[in-house]
Amino acid sequence: MIPVRLVALFTLACGTVPAADHTTLTGTVMCGYQGWFGAEGDGMGMRWQHYGFRAAGGCTIDLWPDVRELGKDERFDSPLKFADGRPAQVFSSANARTVQRHFGWMRDHGIDGVFLQRFGTVLKGEKQRSFADRVMENVRTAAGKTDRAWAVMYDLTGLRAGEIETVVMQDWKRLRNERRVIDDPAYLHHAGRPVVAVWGIGFNDKRDYTLDECAALLRFLRDNPEFGGMTVMAGVPFGWRTLDRDAVNDAKLHDVLRPAGIISPWAVGRYGSAQGAEREIGKVHEADAAWCREHKKDYLPVIFPGFSWCNLSAARGVNAKLNAIPRLGGQFFWSQAMQRIERGADMLYVAMFDEMDEGTAIFKCADEAPVGTQGFVTNDGLPADHYLWLTGQIGRVLRKEKPAGSAPPAR
Repeated sequence: MIPVRLVALFTLACGTVPAADHTTLTGTVMCGYQGWFGAEGDGMGMRWQHYGFRAAGGCTIDLWPDVRELGKDERFDSPLKFADGRPAQVFSSANARTVQRHFGWMRDHGIDGVFLQRFGTVLKGEKQRSFADRVMENVRTAAGKTDRAWAVMYDLTGLRAGEIETVVMQDWKRLRNERRVIDDPAYLHHAGRPVVAVWGIGFNDKRDYTLDECAALLRFLRDNPEFGGMTVMAGVPFGWRTLDRDAVNDAKLHDVLRPAGIISPWAVGRYGSAQGAEREIGKVHEADAAWCREHKKDYLPVIFPGFSWCNLSAARGVNAKLNAIPRLGGQFFWSQAMQRIERGADMLYVAMFDEMDEGTAIFKCADEAPVGTQGFVTNDGLPADHYLWLTGQIGRVLRKEKPAGSAPPAR
């Protein structure tokens, strides 16, 4: 049998993009997929989800989506307008054609797939859960049609004490019994098991749920005779190993992580320049990876293209700088990836594919943006798919299909 990665090299040489490898995270670049944008008129009855449009003008996103390729039934007039009076249009994650288009962009650029974010707080409401289910089915279908991989990622942020069991565990049982998610041929596997991720373990921002509850969830997902059998990815703070910075100063955290098969420390906002990334990654990567090897776990570093949440902060009555962590045409993104790869990373997680609220999206965004807000981060005249393309190039370096370099490659 020809190894999947040799097939990948052959097909790339022939000018086509290979199917993603659904059997392993090794050698892959996966993205986080929020899938939480809803539009008035999308049929879900929830109006503007995560756009934050207000009657007085404004919104809560710092990147404006490029909808030029979207069909008429995929574009929704927002309350905002461009300088010439045209309505500024957005998309809905509930639209199957749009999600299919997103996965087509991944396929076209050689991006392996996504961890679909599934927020615990959203699952508590019937209408919000229905929206999340619709998006999940869209992702599932699109991944199958484009030969990309996908997996569920639970985000625990905002859950109250006791809700990990009553909300997250119950939802997972439903996904296994009713939705049969892990039976999907496109569902991601690693180390011989299907993958599920849990994000938000061990942060020191006074979360209501406890480390003991997190430990019970990880054991349930790995060991439960009916609903377990999973390779669990744990999303943890940047300071998880040393129990400092953004992590709880509690050695119990390391015991909690025992059932996890993959450790993924959150890096967004932990440095703000290429020089800072080199410094901070240099402090942690080798030691983090060594800890993971010693405890028989894989290490999944996070990289991100930039950061901005000016409009979101303004809606909360807080001042924040637009383009707080500049993208620098991709140099910031590229430098993180090269630092990780040169230090031995064999898998990467990109935060995020579609996160416009915090300005970390890599999908197609526009230079032309509406008026009446705090402003928007633009592509600085680069092609709308620049960060998609760059992510694909990072994957090729990761798999040693092309050499690394200190500067992003010329297109």
